[in-house]
Amino acid sequence: MRCPFCAHDDSQVKDSRPTEDSTSIRRRRQCSSCGARFTTFERVQLREVVVVKSGDRREPFDRSKIEQSVALACRKRGVEQERIDQLISGIQRQVETAGDGEIRSERIGEMVMNGLHQIDTVAYIRFASVYRDFSEARDFEEFASTVHEAAQVEQAAK
Repeated sequence: MRCPFCAHDDSQVKDSRPTEDSTSIRRRRQCSSCGARFTTFERVQLREVVVVKSGDRREPFDRSKIEQSVALACRKRGVEQERIDQLISGIQRQVETAGDGEIRSERIGEMVMNGLHQIDTVAYIRFASVYRDFSEARDFEEFASTVHEAAQVEQAAK
C-alpha cells in the first residue's frame, strides 16, 4: 500500500485485528522507505451501489460522504468514534443489501437520521437541519419541538 507521507509503494503490516463490530479489519502499517506508521481499514463490499440523487443524477455510493456528514453532526458531542463507525457500517450494509443496486439519496438520509436519533438528539437535529434544509430559526424550533414531544411520549411509555 502506498505511504500517505512519502508516496512510496511498499509498506509492511505490523498489526492486524478486526474492529469491535467485526465489519472491517484495522491494519497498522509501516512504510519501508520513510518509516512512517499509518492505519488502514479493509471492509467487505457486497456490490456496487448507485445513488440516485435529485434530478435523477446517479453516482457511485461513497461511504466517506456519510462519514463526513455524521462526523460533522457529532462534532463536540462526546459520541464515541466506535459508535459512529457502527452506525455507518450498519447503514452501508443496509444500502448494499437493499434493492436492485440503486438507492435514492433521500433513503440514505433517512437511514442516517434514524441512526443519529438513537445516538444523540443534538447530532440528529444538526444533521436534520442540513438534510431538510432549514432556512430560519423557526425551522429549528419546530423540529426540536417535535423531537422533544416524541421523547416525552417515549419516556411516558417506559
